[in-house]
Amino acid sequence: MKFRPLHDRVLIRRAEAETKTAGGIIIPGTAEEQPTEGVIIAVGNGYVNDNGDVRALDVKEGDKVIFKKWGSDEITVDGEELLVMKESDIIGVIAA
Repeated sequence: MKFRPLHDRVLIRRAEAETKTAGGIIIPGTAEEQPTEGVIIAVGNGYVNDNGDVRALDVKEGDKVIFKKWGSDEITVDGEELLVMKESDIIGVIAA
């Protein structure tokens, strides 16, 4: 990996979008909604507060998470579309 997020940011690989409903109806690509869950593939060093102290992040590489719909920036790393967001934009971790 050639990208390391800074401070309280994380790098996420978004989950694949569903292409079929539970009833078997195929969803066209233009109507698909982007999933709001994914897997963390890299984390920054931690949140830096006003005193300069660093607080470690609550999430780690490999965690499956749910995040806010509009809280991320899309980037391309090694030809793959990934998301960068602050830890505070993550709603929660999905238990394995």
